[in-house]
Amino acid sequence: MRITKFNSSYPSSFRFFEDAINDLIQAPVSSRPWAPSVDIFETENELIVKADLPEVKLDDINIHLENGILSLKGERKFEHKEEKAGYHRMERSYGSFARNFAIPETVDPEKVQAAFKDGVLTVTLPKKEIAKPRAIKVNVTQ
Repeated sequence: MRITKFNSSYPSSFRFFEDAINDLIQAPVSSRPWAPSVDIFETENELIVKADLPEVKLDDINIHLENGILSLKGERKFEHKEEKAGYHRMERSYGSFARNFAIPETVDPEKVQAAFKDGVLTVTLPKKEIAKPRAIKVNVTQ
């Protein structure tokens, strides 16, 4: 292993890191990998995952639940039509995406359902009966 002494006169000891960060910040959004925005919330009986997937076709979405991990995968394809008018700006990202979420053991994997409407994927993960809150009446004697 080679050890070098820090030299403060060196132009930048972190030049590679600085360049990578600057490239990421200055790169157009359309060239970055994208991941759909996701909301996860819980009700009394279920856990719900909602993902924004505008312009993604249902056939291009894959939902998988295995070993406590919910995987959402898919692709938003860029459809370029040959026209005279060109793009002035492209800020939306295209390409493949993958999101993975750890799901608690309280979810019943046999009853998971998914719906896709208006570009929003909703995955409903029902809780097992033992995980649902329940009221227990306690009789107090005097």
